[in-house]
Amino acid sequence: MAEVKLIGVNELRLKLKKNADLDAVKKIVKHNGAELQKQAMRNAPVDTGHLRRSIGLSISDKGMTAECAATADYAGYVEWGTRFQEPQLYMGDALAKQGEKFKKDMKKLVE
Repeated sequence: MAEVKLIGVNELRLKLKKNADLDAVKKIVKHNGAELQKQAMRNAPVDTGHLRRSIGLSISDKGMTAECAATADYAGYVEWGTRFQEPQLYMGDALAKQGEKFKKDMKKLVE
């Protein structure tokens, strides 16, 4: 009778476990990035709506990085202000709020 010997089963199990955890991390990154975008869009002051519509989200590094940014030419002036206008922290406030949520989500994952 033929004998079957499996080599590397423990390594495979560890790899599968690690990949499952990375999938959970990617899910958290994507969810929190989307929530950051929504919150920044809600916070953005509206005159014509161009600034709000310019707030986008991109996911990179195989799902490990989420980047939310406003691409309107004047986005930085609104966020940080000018000598004529006070800052309106639509992105900074959203990041502070969502950053805490992201930390909590990641902490739950590693517990």
